Amino acid sequence: MSLDAELGALMEPVAGASSFAELLADPSGVNRLEAFSGAGLPYVPPDVPMVVTHAPGPNGPVPLRVYGPLRVYGPLRGNAFDGGVPGLVWLHGGGFGGGDVQMREADQLARELVARTGGVVVSVDYRLARDGVHFPVPHEDVLAAWFWTVEQAPALGIEPDNLCLGGASAGANLAGGAAMYLKDIGKQLPAKMLLAYPFLHSTVPPLKEASAVMASLPPILRFSAEDCTAMMENYIGGPAGMASSYAVPGNSDPSGLPPAAILACEYDDLRPSAELYAASLRGAGIDVAFRLEEGATHGYLNHSAALGIVQRGLAFLATELATAGGSND
Repeated sequence: MSLDAELGALMEPVAGASSFAELLADPSGVNRLEAFSGAGLPYVPPDVPMVVTHAPGPNGPVPLRVYGPLRVYGPLRGNAFDGGVPGLVWLHGGGFGGGDVQMREADQLARELVARTGGVVVSVDYRLARDGVHFPVPHEDVLAAWFWTVEQAPALGIEPDNLCLGGASAGANLAGGAAMYLKDIGKQLPAKMLLAYPFLHSTVPPLKEASAVMASLPPILRFSAEDCTAMMENYIGGPAGMASSYAVPGNSDPSGLPPAAILACEYDDLRPSAELYAASLRGAGIDVAFRLEEGATHGYLNHSAALGIVQRGLAFLATELATAGGSND
């Protein structure tokens, strides 16, 4: 196989950059990132209603963006969404220490899923693992957002049995860890976990086969074993061996978890984590819908949805969200 042609055409602006931090230190870095994301391509995100609110949490308020079919604009209290729609609590990626709710993997994704399903997406601006913040703070922020959404589901018009939890990369880790915690304390589980190119294990095995395409990727798109260890230990605030199972959900027994939809990328050093987790869930008798996006690199949902490959990934997630359901109490 080969790298998706549309994605490949966007690689040149980030060639040679070893990290996003290095790229942003370059005066032209922001423009290079925008070119890499496909910002200049002809695409306009769906214009869907969005309100900003927050969930109370043990570490202070957790900012949320709620995307969905509001009948009345304004504060959530006293307003209503169309009833009985699917819902999704969504967590952006960024290696635990980066990312935000404005990135395409969050804002563009939420708008597209709402437009495709008629549902509601709650995008969580969880605290990042930097400036002394470590696990369990981001984990607790996610749980606070989940409990808030469960409580607000009737006002948001979400069908309670069709409320899902998901995320991308590190956000998928947070979603998996939160689902494990909910299972352990006997609280409402997600109808389904939606996980895009997840980072779920403290040690990610190398890809089974060497690839000329992988070798040709810009360093900024590669994840060495050292990179993975550094991201995990920054999140944990110490050695990976001391991590809670809620911080490294891929290393734990998944029995009792809800069904999952997993989106993996063909050219991604983290692909084995997605494959291992899918196998672990299936081994526990849990339904898994697994999509390997051929030609894709890690984080490809951060590119403009003008790209066909991004549209295909969004279509997979939208279908899985729309078809979630059933009681998980």
